[in-house]
Order: sequence, then C-alpha cells, then structure tokens
Amino acid sequence: MNELTDAWPYPRPDSPPLLAPEQAEYTLDVWLVPKFSMLSLFCLLEPLRVANRFGRDLFAWRLLSADGEGVIASNGVRIDVDDELDTVADDAHLMVVSSYEAEATIQGQDLAVLRRVAAHGGWLGGLDTAPFILARSGVLEGHRVAMHWESVPAFRREFPQLRISQARFELDASRLTGSGGSASIDMMLAWMERLYGPALANAVGRQLVHQRGDDDPSSSRDERYAHLPRSVLRALAVMEANLAQALPIPEICRLVGQSQRQLTRRFMAHFGETPKQCYLGMRLDQAQRLLAASRCRVTEAALATGFVHLAHFSRAYRARFGEAPSVTADRG
Repeated sequence: MNELTDAWPYPRPDSPPLLAPEQAEYTLDVWLVPKFSMLSLFCLLEPLRVANRFGRDLFAWRLLSADGEGVIASNGVRIDVDDELDTVADDAHLMVVSSYEAEATIQGQDLAVLRRVAAHGGWLGGLDTAPFILARSGVLEGHRVAMHWESVPAFRREFPQLRISQARFELDASRLTGSGGSASIDMMLAWMERLYGPALANAVGRQLVHQRGDDDPSSSRDERYAHLPRSVLRALAVMEANLAQALPIPEICRLVGQSQRQLTRRFMAHFGETPKQCYLGMRLDQAQRLLAASRCRVTEAALATGFVHLAHFSRAYRARFGEAPSVTADRG
C-alpha cells in the first residue's frame, strides 16, 4: 500500500465528532424553543461539526431549554438538552431556534437572560421566528433583522422601529438573525468566514455538498479559488483553521492527503509561493487585521497568530507590510 497515493482523501478522519466547550475555541449555546424547526437546528450545527475536521478543535455547542428538560420539535421528535437556559455565561454566543408559536412558552426570566448577555457584550442570534423573542427582550435596537418571510408583516406591525432586511440572514459584530431552514448553512458559513477566512468556509460548504447562495453577502467570490485543485483548497482551509497554532507543513500535507513535494509544486504553480510562505503570509495578514481593527497589543497579535518569538514576528511583519507592527497598532 502506497502511503501517499492511498491516503484518506478527506481532512482529519480521526477527529472526534463532538467537542466539550473547554476543548473548543468557540462554543455556541443553542436555546431550543418548543416546536422549533429540526431542519434549522441541523443546518445550524453541521457546518460547525465539519469545520472541526480541518486540523483543530474550533467549535463546540450546547443545547439548552428554559427548564433543562427535553424539547419537542415541530416534527414531533424530542431532543434532549445539556442544560437550562439561565446557565449561559454573560459573554456567551447564544442562538435562539424557534418556529411555530414561539411566544407561547416564553417567560419573563427567559427574556432577562437575553438582556443579561447583551448587557455584557455577548453575541446573540435567532432563527426563523426567534427575532420576535429577541425583539421583545429589547436586544435588536440598532441592528438589521432577517427572519422567515412569513413573519415579516407581523414583525413590522409589532416592531415598526426596527429595520427589517430582505436578506436570508444578517450578520454583524454582535447579532446574527436569519430565516432558518437550509439558509442556516449559509449563515453559519458566513460566520465561519468572518472568524477564519473564506478558504475554510468554502471547504466546509463543499464537504456538505452545498453551493452558497448568490444573495449571500458574505460568501467569497474570489476568482483565485474558482479552479484550484482540491488538495490546494483543503490545504488553504487547514491553514486558515490553524492561524493561532501554526502546524508544520508535513502535518498539513498529512491532513490533506498530499505529499509535500506535490503540494509545493501546486502552490508554486498557482501562487508563486511555497506552502510555508503562503501560510506565513496568511498568519501575518491576520495579525495586521487584529492590530488595525482592535485594541490588541503587538505581543497579543503575535501569540494569536502562532508566533512564539516576538523578534521573528516583527521582522516578518516589517518585511511584508513595510512597517513595524507597533506602527499599525498605534494607527489602529
């Protein structure tokens, strides 16, 4: 058996399917409201599971209900949950999934949890009819709101002051609302792209055999990705998923099922760079974004992009951008 030619053709076949919150970089808390859409839930979680196959433990999730008991979906299937809604952290990433009769079981203490998360700078989202729940808790002011098209007239009457979007989902720094159903795949790929870049999001979409919608404002239309070999696309996705903890190039080759010689030849043909050079550039580009768009310090940006030695980071940064990272940080 030839180890290179017979390598498993998909990324990270040995990855565990589920992660605990303490293992993952991001944990999504999902509040299931009775009669929620099962399709919305599956389309919400599957992109996260697939993303974990690309080299690192990126996402975990917890299912919640108001009372900690199982929840019956609109199709009659009961789903067990992990905990009660009020256990979410102040800075949680909390997604509300509802559908029919969303308001029937909502209590004042449930809305108070949403207000608590919002007050502490947490991240809130809602699918299908869930924007009604978010709006009633007062956490959607100043944000564009997307929801299932059937709900728009009633929502407009109840909340005339809020801006309703015709898009299938709306994503900003702290709110994510969407129409639910299969559009939830596009929504989560857009969130993933914002966190880690287009190569990973596109690779996850391909693994799900999903074509991102033409009206997805966040989907990548970069022509560089249109005709790249699958091994190169998988390598780019693995690199983007591992910006904070740089992998050795041989490990990337193992994950994508390609020899280092073959992968280097293909990178040189398409980018004029070796995989190592391309990976370094991606990490430095991420460091520049951190320094330019946040209060991140130089040392923090270096560590967040996998650089152990600050001097090495500063030299590489200056060579790529023509200025010291401290200059970028001061300007940002």
